[in-house]
Amino acid sequence: MESGLLLPDVEDPDAAPFWAGTARGELLVQACGKCGAWRMPPRPMCPACRSLESTWIATSGRGTVWSFVVPHPPLLPAYAELAPYNAIVVALEEDPTIRFVGNLVTSPEGPINEVDPASIEIGEPVRVVFAPVEDVHLPRWVRA
Repeated sequence: MESGLLLPDVEDPDAAPFWAGTARGELLVQACGKCGAWRMPPRPMCPACRSLESTWIATSGRGTVWSFVVPHPPLLPAYAELAPYNAIVVALEEDPTIRFVGNLVTSPEGPINEVDPASIEIGEPVRVVFAPVEDVHLPRWVRA
């Protein structure tokens, strides 16, 4: 598995429940405790009603490829050796305005450069998998 990558702070107070969910194999979305609006990335205040109440909702983990890019060097050293690789944006099935960024892989353990970027299609269905990298379980995506 990759190492030396830039990884999120799993103890950040706003995002810690999200990362706890990924460790359990769940893709969670933060929702307003007052109006119910979903938001991602997590943040302390609802952009719809400005409430500070929030809850976390488990999603199906299914979506579609909304967009993608193929980074090429020059990149940060930890990523340069993996390039070219794909970075996809996934629109969540339950709410396409909620989008996640990750990599399209063939299995949770697969390297981020294993899928030929020329084979990726906008709109293709995907489902989440979780890749353990150091102390984080990163959401990645496989074809559904």
